[in-house]
Amino acid sequence: MTTAASAAGPVSTSPGSPGGSSAVGKGVGPLLRGWREQRRVSQLELALRAGSSARHISFVETGRSRPSEEMVLRLAEHLDVPVRDRNSLLLAAGYAPHYPETPLDDPALDALREGVERLIQGYEPYPALVVDATYNVVAANRGIALLLDSLPEHLLAPPLNAMRLTLHPEGLAARIRNLREWRGHLLHQMERDIALRRSEPLRALYEEVAAYPLPVPEHGSPPQDEESAEPVPHFALPLRIEHDGRVLSFISSISTFNTPMDVTVAELAIETLLPADPATVKYLQALMS
Repeated sequence: MTTAASAAGPVSTSPGSPGGSSAVGKGVGPLLRGWREQRRVSQLELALRAGSSARHISFVETGRSRPSEEMVLRLAEHLDVPVRDRNSLLLAAGYAPHYPETPLDDPALDALREGVERLIQGYEPYPALVVDATYNVVAANRGIALLLDSLPEHLLAPPLNAMRLTLHPEGLAARIRNLREWRGHLLHQMERDIALRRSEPLRALYEEVAAYPLPVPEHGSPPQDEESAEPVPHFALPLRIEHDGRVLSFISSISTFNTPMDVTVAELAIETLLPADPATVKYLQALMS
């Protein structure tokens, strides 16, 4: 599952990306070959997965054979092509898009928005938020609002972007005690997303936030991790962040919808921050009780 809400509209595709309008001019064959090579799958392996033949896959990729609509969708599924780009493959093959792209404020998604809102509100007092394909925040609970308290107004102006809020030197980065580790984790996550989605807007965001300098506090050195008096063993990399003189510790979990049939829904993700030590649990429960 994933999260989503608010009146955010659909995320548009960059015309210069493989999912944009220029993809139609390339033809479906080169696009399919690009996805296959990126996934490091041979023509034979893909043919076996899709119930076809290596000869037919070769003919499709070279333009000697036009695949059926069903074959395009089948190949895209076995290559784990994102839903948005499956529509681009269909257009390049001469077919209509298969997946709609419904704005989040559309009445058709009322049940989705309400369900997601209940989910993240029910997670309180712990932080939870919903982001779209470029990490714009489309829903957040009071736990997130607590962490964002007193950040500069220019970072809180819509649209809120989770990566900018976290990595900007005037944002949460100045409060994160293990910033180098957490920054490396987030940048690596974005690199994986770019490889999966081939998104130019996402790449532009990555280049922006990767160029942010580390914040330098008054004592002259970037934030460093601070060992707690009673170390707690962690089963995943924790986010250690300061709030009102205390260091809180969280483990991040990201969820998405299973088998989405809409581009907007497919690009939503719910991130929940699970307290990683008893002190964080006690502090948040007391603060928001």
